[in-house]
Order: sequence, then C-alpha cells, then structure tokens
Amino acid sequence: MAIFLNSHPLQSIVVELSAMESGHPPATLGRAIHAQILKWIQLGDPQLSERIHAGQSSPLSVSGLMGNRRQPKTQAGDRFYFRIGIIDGTIIQPLLTGIERWETQEIVLGKFPFVATKFSMFRDSHSLAESSSYESLAQSPIIKPTIQLMFHSPTSFKQKDKIQTFLLPELVFSSLHRRWNQFAPEALHFSEVEWEGLVSAYELKTHALRLEGGGEIGAQGWIRYRFPDEEQAQIASILARFAFFSGVGRKTTMGMGQAKVQLPKPHK
Repeated sequence: MAIFLNSHPLQSIVVELSAMESGHPPATLGRAIHAQILKWIQLGDPQLSERIHAGQSSPLSVSGLMGNRRQPKTQAGDRFYFRIGIIDGTIIQPLLTGIERWETQEIVLGKFPFVATKFSMFRDSHSLAESSSYESLAQSPIIKPTIQLMFHSPTSFKQKDKIQTFLLPELVFSSLHRRWNQFAPEALHFSEVEWEGLVSAYELKTHALRLEGGGEIGAQGWIRYRFPDEEQAQIASILARFAFFSGVGRKTTMGMGQAKVQLPKPHK
C-alpha cells in the first residue's frame, strides 16, 4: 500500500477500514484508535511513541470511527474510516514508517477486527484529507463578518475545577491559542490575548460520548463568533483554520473536539 509523503507539518490523514467480520463494534472507539496510532508510531520510532504517551499536550487529534454506523449490524466488508490530525511535522515520517511496517495485519478496535484499505493525505483522495503549514495559516486572511465553526463531535473545556460545555469564545480560542504556541515555530507565536469575542448565533446540542471509565458530555453543532477588535479577528481567523488539525478543548485524542471552520460563501 503506497503512502506518499508531503512536507507540510499540519496534516489530516484519513485511514479507511474494512470490517473483517459481522457484529456490533463499540459505539465509541476514540481511545482504541489513539492506541493503534501509537502502535504505528512505535514501529517507526519507539522513543517518540513514549514521549507522546507521557506528554501533557498531544500533537495528535483523533476522530471516532465514522462510516456505516446506521445499520443495525455491521457486516464483513462494511467500510469505515477515521481521521488523524497532526500538528507536529516530526511525527509524520515515523507514523508512515510504522504504517508500512504494519502491512496488512488486522487492526483490532474495541475487540472488533478491521483491515486498513487506504491511507489518504491529499484532498483529491478523501474530502477530509488535508495539509497545510503554520506559515500558510499565519498568512491567511481575516474571516468576515463572523467566524463560523462546526463542531463534529462533543466538545467541552475544563473551567477551574468544573466542566464547561458551552462553546464560549474565550474558551475555544484560548484552547487553540495554547496549542498553536506549543507547536508552531517560535517566530509565529501569538502574545497573550484577552479575548473579547461575542457569540452571534449558534445551533448546538449536548451529546454524550461513552468512554472507558465513564461518559463525557459536550456540545456539538455550529456556532458563529464575532470579534470587534481587528487584531483579535485576525488571530481568531488563523486559529479557526488551525482547529481542523488540532482539535478543540478536552480529550481531543479520544474523538472529542473535532472542529472545522466554515468559510462564508462568496457572493455571485
């Protein structure tokens, strides 16, 4: 299975799978998918895998299992996929090396066996495959008049010692700001921002995500933000585009916080 590498440090890699037997895969597999990704990285660079596992802030975001989930029972051969967001370019080569060394071994997620059929790194291969760079995002234009983010999976934040499920602008963009400054080149770091964004519209629902050891509640849907300050609007626009790779908020390595900016349609 050929995998072609490009030089961009920000990647969204889509892994397509085929079920190897009939049955009922667990509803939530984010933790199992993350463990499989670490196995691939370990094959390419064992020390890197250990650093990621032990680190406080992960350079990965991981979706849940997507695809043929509406059927009452999964059949052998049914197609599924998941997405890996990468915000540290040094991970890409070890990950791809590990994937190649894994070859056609089965991938067991939540005790349910799959086989990988395709790895996509380019948009012409899959609509969720994408690449970019910090430099490219830093030069992106302001999104006007509002920034709309679609949250595809439950999203929440740690606020003091409580969990906040409403997608307040200061929580969303502070989360993205921290991750940007942790992994972007130092020359592109942003100074501290006292966010003064406003929520102008939203269509959100709370959803529960079942994880090992308990459940997590988060908000899912779309929300629009407006930043009256021009400089904050510029930084927020950059971070909104970054969200697709980094994820937003808590437990982004387990399927939470999957988000993507929705750009306004050009006027005809």
